[in-house]
Amino acid sequence: MNFKVLGTGCSNCKKLELLTKELVTELNIDAQVEKVEDIEEIMRTGVMSTPALLVDGKLIVSGYVPSRDELTNLLKNI
Repeated sequence: MNFKVLGTGCSNCKKLELLTKELVTELNIDAQVEKVEDIEEIMRTGVMSTPALLVDGKLIVSGYVPSRDELTNLLKNI
């Protein structure tokens, strides 16, 4: 699996990256977590609001940092 956290480096983007990495480890998900900060690359994905999380190219979260419980549920159901 490929996880991409999209964001230019704001505090919320950093929070989503950290939370995603923590949950990937805790849930024992075999995934690579990548942080994408390049605005042109973010724009190519079509995402209009950051922070955002893509899982294998599918948009899971956009425009906010989900709670730990919400993100856990999202990741368990992918």
